Amino acid sequence: MARKLISSGSNFEKEIGYSRAVIDGNWIFISGTTGYDYTTMNIKDDIVAQTKQCMKNIVATLEKADSQISDVVRVTYILPNSADFEKCWPTLRSYFGEIRPAATMFSAGLADPKMKIEIQVTALKK
Repeated sequence: MARKLISSGSNFEKEIGYSRAVIDGNWIFISGTTGYDYTTMNIKDDIVAQTKQCMKNIVATLEKADSQISDVVRVTYILPNSADFEKCWPTLRSYFGEIRPAATMFSAGLADPKMKIEIQVTALKK
């Protein structure tokens, strides 16, 4: 299978020079995904709302890759404020609780101060 690029249509992808996701064989690499609603380019101020939107964006990208959330094998969470992470757990558990991918969380600044979380995943299509 040839390498395939997936775009969300976000201006960030064009301006910075990256893809929302890259499919290479059965592997799907989804870039760090934030809580922006890509249809409106709006972002809510609440960490839980942003986490929910991140996951909606990831699920939509997986669908474009002919994949699903159960194919996720690795997830990385990046938060500017590590104290906010626990607030995200119920949302994350609703998506990953049964599949339990390998995971890492670290605290770092993000590209836009409005962003409260960024989530990156790797999936392996079965």
